[in-house]
Amino acid sequence: DREEQSYPVLYMFDGHNVFFDSHATYGKSWGMGEYLDFIHSKLIVVAVECNHEGYGRLHEYSPFQVKIKPEGMLKGLGGIYMDWLVETLKPLVDGMFRTIPDREHTYICGSSMGGLMSLYAVSAYNHVFSKAAALSPTLYFGTSKVLDFIKSSHMDSSTMVYMDYGSEELEGHKAAAAAFKKVYNALLDGRVMVCARIVPNGTHCEASWERQIPVFMRCLEM
Repeated sequence: DREEQSYPVLYMFDGHNVFFDSHATYGKSWGMGEYLDFIHSKLIVVAVECNHEGYGRLHEYSPFQVKIKPEGMLKGLGGIYMDWLVETLKPLVDGMFRTIPDREHTYICGSSMGGLMSLYAVSAYNHVFSKAAALSPTLYFGTSKVLDFIKSSHMDSSTMVYMDYGSEELEGHKAAAAAFKKVYNALLDGRVMVCARIVPNGTHCEASWERQIPVFMRCLEM
């Protein structure tokens, strides 16, 4: 009986870019609604909004303080953001909808800075999230700090991480390629399951990330 069914939950960063082109920053969303309808997915997606004021998004989506130009020093509010998501938002979602609230059925996903946050979430909050998808994650500043939170997290061996970069993004960006390799190796050293890809002709935009949905969703729903 459909009324008695409960469903896994996928939390996604940059909620304005997840479902509707009319809401998306650059007029193109991920089109997650159309994809879920097409495959008749038994999954709840929670598209979580960010702070749009000034550099608010970057401050929220950085798990650590780091100096970058022209934004200056990022405040590293990622921990506060994730505490809110885990301690306030998730209980609300679990209370209002037919979710399967346990770790095994709770996932997280994002791109760019949201991809960085997805890696942070599955590492630092591994008791909450069993799987994460990090598309084009921002790893090339503060790489050592990213490695630190991965190495110190002691993730469960059942953890699944999907991560990718577009080939066009890596063209001429040696720092990004080096960081991607280091993070991939750190995850392997942590003995978690990893699906890592370099996407042919992939770029840093929602249209490119939309094309990866079938791939990373297969990893999350395995």
